Amino acid sequence: MAQLSQKEFEQSMRLLCDAIGLQRLTDKFFKYHGLVTRRGFKSAEALATHVYTLSGGLRRQVPSNLAFQAIWAEYLADKLGEEGAEKLEKVADSVNACLDENEQIIAGKEAELDKSLLAYQTALSAAIGLELARADMLMKAVPAVAERLRNPPPISGTAQAPPAEPASGAPAEADPAAAE
Repeated sequence: MAQLSQKEFEQSMRLLCDAIGLQRLTDKFFKYHGLVTRRGFKSAEALATHVYTLSGGLRRQVPSNLAFQAIWAEYLADKLGEEGAEKLEKVADSVNACLDENEQIIAGKEAELDKSLLAYQTALSAAIGLELARADMLMKAVPAVAERLRNPPPISGTAQAPPAEPASGAPAEADPAAAE
């Protein structure tokens, strides 16, 4: 699993907070023993900073990290449903087929990986939205795939061509008001 930066984690918490509300999110963290108090969190950023610090950047297996993982998983399960989760699992298998036993991208499978990642993102976005889908993908990705998600390869092909001239062969006018 890739490690989220503090900025990526704050964005994930903000999205989760927008989806379920700051107070409900704080209550859930308290319920799962991820926080020792419900007070003092006036924003998603404050809550995210506190949880990120308590969990050592989500690297330590402590109650705050476990609570975040549980809350995130519950939210996704509610949004996806059983059928959606099964569909995503099949697409995830196609992503994993592009990785070797060391969780590195197999040479020559980059295009297939990109296609599978796009299919996964599309399916997940339909249920939870694009930003939440991207955050979830980063959280679940192995480091090599997370790097590809953060820094996608350039699109192959030619550089963007200038706009084509009209079919009549006359040059296109840049500003119709200037022609008057």
